Amino acid sequence: MTVISMLSVNCDRLSRSLFQLAEIGKLPNEGVCRLAFSTEDMLARQLVQSWMVEAGMTVRIDRAGNIIGRYAGRSESAAALATGSHIDTVPVGGRYDGCLGVLAGIEMVRVLQENNVRLHHPIEVIVFTDEERSVIGAKAMAGEIQEGPDYYARLDGTSIQTCLSKIGGAWSQIATAKRDHTEVAAFVELHVEQGGVLENMGTAIGVVDGIVGQYRFAVTVVGRMNHAGTTPMNMRKDALVAAAQVVLAVNKIAVETPGEQVATVGCLNVSPNATNTVPGRVDLRIDLRDLSQAHLEFLVTLMEKEFAAIATATDTQITMRETLHILPTLAAPHIKETIQEVCEKAGLSYLHLPSRAGHDAQEIGRFTEMGMIFVPSRDGLSHSEAEYTSPEQCAQGANVLLQTFLELDRRYAIRPTAPSK
Repeated sequence: MTVISMLSVNCDRLSRSLFQLAEIGKLPNEGVCRLAFSTEDMLARQLVQSWMVEAGMTVRIDRAGNIIGRYAGRSESAAALATGSHIDTVPVGGRYDGCLGVLAGIEMVRVLQENNVRLHHPIEVIVFTDEERSVIGAKAMAGEIQEGPDYYARLDGTSIQTCLSKIGGAWSQIATAKRDHTEVAAFVELHVEQGGVLENMGTAIGVVDGIVGQYRFAVTVVGRMNHAGTTPMNMRKDALVAAAQVVLAVNKIAVETPGEQVATVGCLNVSPNATNTVPGRVDLRIDLRDLSQAHLEFLVTLMEKEFAAIATATDTQITMRETLHILPTLAAPHIKETIQEVCEKAGLSYLHLPSRAGHDAQEIGRFTEMGMIFVPSRDGLSHSEAEYTSPEQCAQGANVLLQTFLELDRRYAIRPTAPSK
């Protein structure tokens, strides 16, 4: 009889899977380009589906194009315990971002199949559609598709209708991809950290407290364009001087306000952008992130007040327009506790931290209980050909995922009713 608490993943097999998947879309510089809906993406999807079938899963594709591999449980009426991530990449990505979460899920099921173990709950391993650009797969599953088809068109003009039809989805029926907590009892995503906190702290596992909310703003600073030589300094309405103060104010608010927020001005356009002309207009973009929605709103208030003062002092006009708002999603406390207990039993160091990058789990956590497990990223690099997490670190994360599922299966099985949001 197999003692399931002693089960562990096959490190070499998991590593081989990661390298084999990375061969699809491999770039000369060792990076990977596997854009959603591309030929490379479709080849990767076929490979992953074959691995799911070999691991004893049934496979279906919903109308959002999500691949759902299901490993039957002893009670098919029970809601599934789900994991997964994405296999599409940015134009120059690495082999771990997203892919580790998918392949660790498959490896977990392989181990259960090899040991003739069925949990009480079915297990689902999900490959979400187009995480890197639109998150359309996870949004559809959460019932959060509120935009029209033009919003999801590709940069080359290809319609979302065409894209989804290529991978087995259908825009006209995308609403049928929506699910709820009666179908998915919990979702736990394993992911590389994509930052340097775990490595800098020498810590094996990150227990994610939640995924931060995001605001993005378009800020326009309007001054008065004039001759750089003939306009005295005290008669200028220099939009770039005002914009520079805006940039510094954003940084100061993020640094000096108590909390763990981050704020960035990463895009700036100056007009007319001529050496001998006082700038008349500057357009810039702000990215603001934190785990608390209330704190985000407080930070926005601080920025608005500071920008008004800058506009008065520089005799310019400053307007701020919201272009993106994503609500934060907190991890379920009992899932965090379970991950922590698994780490303690395994003798693995861990720390709690927020995820400041978006993930599929952020959308799935809107309708069911969610948790995330991080493993270190060397030098904090991701979205890069230099992205690297060692085989041992990948296996540690996969084993924490496996043992977390075993424990959650036991805990959910004794619940009198399905969890609710």
